[in-house]
Amino acid sequence: MKGKPMIRRRDFLGLSALTAFGLALAGCDSESGSKADTSKARTGAMDSFKLGDTFKATTPLTYSFLFSDQPTYPYKKDWLLFTKMASDNNVTLDATVVPFADYTQKRSLLISSGKAPEIIAKTYPGEESAFVSSGAVLPVSDYVDLMPHFQDKVKKWKLEPEIAGLTQQDGKYYVLPGLHEELWPDYSLAFRKDVLQKENLAEPKTWDEFRDVLRALKKAHPDVVPFSDRFNGNSALNIAATSFGTVAGWGLVDGLAFNDSKKQFEFASSTPAFKDLLTYFNSLVSEGLMDPESFTQTDDSAIQKFTSGKSFVISANSQNIITYRTSMEQSLGKGNFTVGKITVPGGPAGNIIGGSRLENGIMLNSSVKDKDSFVALIQYIDWLFYSDAGQEFAKWGVQGTTYTKEGGKRVLAKDINFQGLNPAGTKDLRVDYGFSGGNFAYGGTTDLLQSTFDDEELAFQKAMKSKTPRPVSPPVPYSDADREQATLTLTPLKDHVKQNTLKFITGQRPISEFDAYVKELDSKGMGKYVDLANKAYKAYADKK
Repeated sequence: MKGKPMIRRRDFLGLSALTAFGLALAGCDSESGSKADTSKARTGAMDSFKLGDTFKATTPLTYSFLFSDQPTYPYKKDWLLFTKMASDNNVTLDATVVPFADYTQKRSLLISSGKAPEIIAKTYPGEESAFVSSGAVLPVSDYVDLMPHFQDKVKKWKLEPEIAGLTQQDGKYYVLPGLHEELWPDYSLAFRKDVLQKENLAEPKTWDEFRDVLRALKKAHPDVVPFSDRFNGNSALNIAATSFGTVAGWGLVDGLAFNDSKKQFEFASSTPAFKDLLTYFNSLVSEGLMDPESFTQTDDSAIQKFTSGKSFVISANSQNIITYRTSMEQSLGKGNFTVGKITVPGGPAGNIIGGSRLENGIMLNSSVKDKDSFVALIQYIDWLFYSDAGQEFAKWGVQGTTYTKEGGKRVLAKDINFQGLNPAGTKDLRVDYGFSGGNFAYGGTTDLLQSTFDDEELAFQKAMKSKTPRPVSPPVPYSDADREQATLTLTPLKDHVKQNTLKFITGQRPISEFDAYVKELDSKGMGKYVDLANKAYKAYADKK
């Protein structure tokens, strides 16, 4: 990989970063070099809490919790999830319930006003940076010495580079992310596989083969535009960009790519690799292989075209496939079609995939360090979010009640369903019991992650193991002033990239004007933006 750009994978939101791993494991205060004093905050804490232990407070404890509420499985105070926490862990969570659609805005308002609950759930790495300078959220890296399960997984799964990528300028980090053992690729392209079989076409392994397959489908079905996409093209551009050596679509995020040979960041959307990506997708549109409306139409419109047979390819994740099939059974008739994801094609940069093993996690209100039960809180969080037992509890529930283990395999109770695993079940694992909800079920072992996958999805995951994960790029820990300036500069840059991505691909602007487009980026502050990133990176690298 040496000499190839490493794409900066802020798969979620934000520009910033958080601690070097050495500080994290040591649990040090980076300013004083001394260990944080928690000797007077041990009410309810276990005297000995080590790897493999189940946390149970020595006295009943209650902590406030910001809860992101999903309309498909709305919050219930009496869920087994909560009653079991109270009985087995001696912990009660006092939830501030916020609708999912309003969660990000409400979270910001609560934190800014000083009224945030103690545990702030559903926070993606990068989202915490807006709250660091005010001191509103806790530098959790000062306290991970109290978290044996967190430390074990980081070390065992070699997550040090990802954790280092959380570093803020002060050498600390302020979010506890969910941790995955391995990359979890979910999005790909869904094909009408029955149509491929009818036309004697093999599933494409590269993007060049993908175009050849579309050409063959177009020749056999001249009245059909084979590929009409959803997500405004953002998913397809994202997965394709990785194997072209750049970023686009959902992967654009902060726009930075790290050039390993030059040891500096560059703006990915100005590179020859990005031009190659645009040229490729332009060829799909210009040849009538891809619907130009893919980048502007609603998801419902794209789905309707696919499920009615007006297109043969669309972006999808594992749950989308189930939805497509349900609609197609109504429009085309059961048994008259076969739909499935293909392995993500390889491209000019190789057979690689991007992504992060860090999942959304939690922030803590900085006030929690002053609680006499602070250590107990950290111990409980370590058990619930990072121990094998806690993660299994959050995902599957209570063994013998919501599931059993048969030959090492987890099996839902006969009357409980979860995402079609047990269709005969009259109760739902999330709706009726509170398990497998997004506030708690973060990451874990590959075995646990895949324990709810069907055979088809397991086969897809196995095929994706042939891919090489893209290297993790180094952190860019901005100062507060530089972060503000970088954020202000990035907004018009991203807008210009998105507008011209659409124009180049759909032919509204010729590819021959790519150099002019790069000059336009320069006029909008691209050079200044990249300089800020490299300044922050260099300051970080010089401290190592």
